[in-house]
Amino acid sequence: MKSIKCLSGNQLKMIAVISMLIDHTAVVFIENRILRGSSPYQTGTAEAMAYFAGWRQIDMVMRCIGRLAFPIFCYLIVEGFLHTRDVRRYGARLLAFAFLSEIPFDLAVFDRWFYPNYQNVYVTLFLGLLALIGLKKFQLEGSLWKQALTVAVCCCGAVLLKSDYGAFGVFFVVLLYLLHGQVRQQTILGAIALAWEVTAPLAMIPIRMYDGTRGKRNWKWFFYAFYPSHLLILYLLAVR
Repeated sequence: MKSIKCLSGNQLKMIAVISMLIDHTAVVFIENRILRGSSPYQTGTAEAMAYFAGWRQIDMVMRCIGRLAFPIFCYLIVEGFLHTRDVRRYGARLLAFAFLSEIPFDLAVFDRWFYPNYQNVYVTLFLGLLALIGLKKFQLEGSLWKQALTVAVCCCGAVLLKSDYGAFGVFFVVLLYLLHGQVRQQTILGAIALAWEVTAPLAMIPIRMYDGTRGKRNWKWFFYAFYPSHLLILYLLAVR
């Protein structure tokens, strides 16, 4: 296993953000601007049908590539929780960027300044972190029912807030945490849990290549800011 541990934290995050960028580019430009717009498709011509079929195939490929991002981010939340010096500050950063990301997310995905029916992925990751905080606290107390209640509350919170990936996102963070240190079980069960998105289980490959180091440079704030920044830039480019 040591021979495949060749990715630093920065490199693993870069794989995730590139995957996410490809995914959101498909959403903003292909789904929102081509496939949903007034189209030659309405004419019913063979040329129009072929045109939109081609764009659907491109969109599908890009979205499949994008499925790698979320599992990696969930894994990094677990790693961050296990190694952070101050979990409160860590949670505060996630929550702050959840608020900062909401308008760019709504603009890019829904073409609106405010869309209350779906929240950005930072909300899900924040709730996942809250679940881990509760789990650790009640593990020390030996209270199994409180651990289960904590996870259930955080999953319900994701459902009520309608955050990206919802209850599954919180559950997946918890799953990776509970199986931390059990490489084979984490890989197999993680891949099974992700099987509903065809390419998502492939994210377990770069996760298994993570060597446990942060990387030579501190890119922390770049990775935090990338999410709202790239959404806003994609939106502005799309409406030019």
